[in-house]
Amino acid sequence: MQQDMRFVPGTADGTDVTVHLIFNAHIDPVWLWPWQSGMDEALATCRSACDRLDHNKDLIFTRGEAWVYDVVERLDPDLFGRIMKHVATGRWEITGGWWIQPDCNLPSGNGLRKQIEIGKSYFESRFGQFPRTAYNVDSFGHAAALPRLMSGFGQDRYVMMRPQEHELPLPARLFRWRGHEGDPEVVTFRIARNYEIAELTLEHVLASLKDLPEGVRHTMCFVGVGDHGGGPTERQIQWCRDHADRIPGCRLRFSSPSLFFDAVADHVMDFPVVTGELQYHAVGCYSATRRIKTAVRDAEHRLHQAEIVSAGGDGTMNVRLYEAWRNVCFNHFHDTLGGACIPSAYPQLEDQVGSAKAIADEILQYSFRRRVVTLPDDTMQRVALLNASDVPFDGYVTLAPWTEQMWEQHWRIIDEDGISLRYQVIEQEALARHLPRILLHLSLGANQMKAFRIDRSIRPAAGANGMVTAPAITREDSSLSNGAVRVTFEQHPVLHFGETMLKPSLDLIVDDTGTWAHGVERFSSQITAQASWSAPQIVHRGPLMASAAQRGDIERSDLLADWRVHAGESGIKLDLRVHWHAQHRLLKLTIPFDCAIDSRIDGVMDGKLNRGRHEAERPIRDFVLVNLVSGMRVGIVCPDVFAVDADARSIRLTLLRSPFMAHHHPSHPATPPHGVLTDQGMHEFRFEFLADRALKVEQLDRLALMLHRPPLASDWTKGMRARGDY
Repeated sequence: MQQDMRFVPGTADGTDVTVHLIFNAHIDPVWLWPWQSGMDEALATCRSACDRLDHNKDLIFTRGEAWVYDVVERLDPDLFGRIMKHVATGRWEITGGWWIQPDCNLPSGNGLRKQIEIGKSYFESRFGQFPRTAYNVDSFGHAAALPRLMSGFGQDRYVMMRPQEHELPLPARLFRWRGHEGDPEVVTFRIARNYEIAELTLEHVLASLKDLPEGVRHTMCFVGVGDHGGGPTERQIQWCRDHADRIPGCRLRFSSPSLFFDAVADHVMDFPVVTGELQYHAVGCYSATRRIKTAVRDAEHRLHQAEIVSAGGDGTMNVRLYEAWRNVCFNHFHDTLGGACIPSAYPQLEDQVGSAKAIADEILQYSFRRRVVTLPDDTMQRVALLNASDVPFDGYVTLAPWTEQMWEQHWRIIDEDGISLRYQVIEQEALARHLPRILLHLSLGANQMKAFRIDRSIRPAAGANGMVTAPAITREDSSLSNGAVRVTFEQHPVLHFGETMLKPSLDLIVDDTGTWAHGVERFSSQITAQASWSAPQIVHRGPLMASAAQRGDIERSDLLADWRVHAGESGIKLDLRVHWHAQHRLLKLTIPFDCAIDSRIDGVMDGKLNRGRHEAERPIRDFVLVNLVSGMRVGIVCPDVFAVDADARSIRLTLLRSPFMAHHHPSHPATPPHGVLTDQGMHEFRFEFLADRALKVEQLDRLALMLHRPPLASDWTKGMRARGDY
């Protein structure tokens, strides 16, 4: 990439460069303060901005997120009226237009669409407009999906800042950005130095002149007091007036992002094209404070399912879904989802997301059972199942029907066509009394419901059994096998896929970074400990599934690993429970390979991304597909993991970190007396490992989605014979 494509003021044609001064106020609604303080700063900032506009008739103010406007509208209608008047005269520019400035890596594609959609709905309803310019000046990197998502809402201009020049070289400050070849392009401007500044200097202005594409004589310089709000000060405004023509070859102008982009519109096709994600900044935020990440991810899936199942529902239901989505979108905020807020802020934020999940679950369960009650009477007990998803489900499910007694071996499960299904009775969850759980394989279409009957009436001949068929799962010397794949237990578990073996290990790594891990592109390789495991205990061995449990520990943290293989499947599954008590450590699940990595495809927001042989820490969504030089492909489904790195012969999934919360490093004191370490306590992870030369991304994506969206189940006894009549 070209590193020094800059316009130098005072060129031969004598044309000055126009520096568009963008007066703004970056507001973090929650960060080193709780969200309630964010409301206070929103009110104070907007009041201050209106006062500056009233006093300076040539000033233009830029303000983005819908949440800020909503706070003002609800709490101070008079102030909101002042804003509306300034918007109408063109002196208050609405930019960005999303509900909040989100993290731009970790939300789902559907979640980010809601982020934009809700903001767009708000601005169109209040101001009759939605900006062409999207605006995420403080977000910690930008996923490749963004240009396509923005373009879908009519936004073809973008303002960002992170990653900065020292983190990601770009061919110019102003460029055309697309996520993938053939995707829509958005004209993108990277802010120089900072989006805020307390004391304006010539250096701050001059930095905005660097790295402009050849022939471009316009740039933006951002001015204002931010983080906790504030906006432009009278002192800053006067400085700009005093220096309007004092920089040779430049003139300073009060302006806005839309005026700037209009000014360069004729040169757009001459701008360099950048393809791919824009990373990295603050790689620690891909994994810090995991609970808010998993809560938001779960809520996004539940709300999407609720929309699918309740389509065509009444207005009240739609209002509840809208409010729930607003709570989730608020918690997309880059410091919130990035795990960078103070410890006391998170219980309230988790309550907000929990409320959204509870609303989604209530809508899901009521909508499902409205369909169940239409089933005709039947003399047998039934279990109804619904695939509350927009894609088919084809996999194993666990049911817990209420039978009031222990499960009898001769009982059958019958589908809607009267065909008996293979099933397996598995370990119960409740320890107080016997409550059976049943494992079976199901195929359900998108949004399809099926009802299965429990037939207790037929008493088989001696030795017969309703659930047993030819054994598909075996145990041999404490190993698990389904004939296609096998797990053996040595010092570490070994996964066998024909001639390919994987030996995953849990590694504890020194992590002396802070919350954000500023300046770090890849975490240390210094392993301080590896997991120690007990001998495996076989838990299940049956026609459909075999499993083994291993207890272990790694330094101060307790571990429980449940390994499973299923009949007819080519993957090996792992449920991992970690009771995390580490300090200044990083937990990686490392998968080494016998040969070098050729390339890697990662799940990312709204799709996939070929990251080649990239080794740095990067955000992921749901899966990783590794192409080895041998031609073998290894897939890892990991719906509860958010970051990965690699080297030439291994992949390392980042599970947990334990820096102090909201702590820069180096910082003083290095060990704060009341510092709170991130993510202490219980965490659960789900994995599936696959290896095949023909393995495809679509297969991994589907497996992850089935883990996120298991079918709903309901017991149904309408028409069933009275107890004791069997």
